[in-house]
Amino acid sequence: MSKHTAILLQVAVWLIFLLSPLTFVNHGNGGSLGLYLLVSVSTLLLMTVFYVNYLWLTPHFFVKGEKQYYWLVNILLCVGLGIGTHFWMTSVRDHFFPAGARGVMEVWQSCLFILRDIFNLAIAAAVATTIQLSMRWYQSEKARQEAEVARADAELSNLRNQINPHFLLNTLNNIYALTAIDSERAQEAIQQLSKLLRHMLYENQQQEVALSDEVQFLENYVNLMKIRLSQSVDVSFRADLAVHNAKIAPLLFISLVENAFKHGVSPTESSHVHISIVADEHQIICDIQNSNHPKTSQDRSGHGIGLQQVQRRLDLAYPGRYQWEKGVSADGRTYRSRIVIVVNG
Repeated sequence: MSKHTAILLQVAVWLIFLLSPLTFVNHGNGGSLGLYLLVSVSTLLLMTVFYVNYLWLTPHFFVKGEKQYYWLVNILLCVGLGIGTHFWMTSVRDHFFPAGARGVMEVWQSCLFILRDIFNLAIAAAVATTIQLSMRWYQSEKARQEAEVARADAELSNLRNQINPHFLLNTLNNIYALTAIDSERAQEAIQQLSKLLRHMLYENQQQEVALSDEVQFLENYVNLMKIRLSQSVDVSFRADLAVHNAKIAPLLFISLVENAFKHGVSPTESSHVHISIVADEHQIICDIQNSNHPKTSQDRSGHGIGLQQVQRRLDLAYPGRYQWEKGVSADGRTYRSRIVIVVNG
């Protein structure tokens, strides 16, 4: 609710309280006018207590921890106005109503009326304080949520930016190794790299990209890796996209594909890297299986940064909407990483 709307709503509520007794007033009857004055002054005093608490006592004393002043002023205000209301009503009765019509008020009746007015004024003070505190809590919670979203967006953007140098380092290492084997294939690899960089430059800054574009990017990377691999390495890439408008966080799976080639290819043993991406209107599944050839303690390439980034990006982009199963098979020969992302749910 906007500030202007809240003000108009308050004005409307108080006007209803002030004007509603007029429906019972007979303009030719002084007693009816006196009745309106009796009712309207009570409303005005309720309004006074309400806004004294809403605009002054609650924000300047209650919220700031100086509650003793808040209670002291409220007690004096409610008791003083409660007693004053009683004398005002007595004066109005004496002026507008005939002596025979108004009767005699006992002392105990006067006390009850005073206590009633004090109670009503205290209720007005409590309502004003509750509304003010509720509004402050809502504004604070809204600001906290906005700050949390901004922090998450900044962290997600930072993680995406970290992928660029990490990805480039691994790819350039592969091209460097290829230059010593076949210069023509190295040139082809550089062309493949330029396609990959184009995707990274233009797509990486977006929150989501088309899944079909991301799949094409991964396939280009796989083709780049296959250039330097021997025919004995079994590499497969399969994509089955049942929907063409699916979206995905950019460069989410590239670290997993990198790790599959890094740890799944051996120069001396049989190796395989199998990548599958399947999507329908409900979920996106990335399933990667590769030979398990763990690096030695001396090989510190990557340092596990890629997997940490994937985990954090999944937490930020798809909280509560993904499952990630990863680990080595029972025989220790195959490593599998399977991510399921719910797109509608």
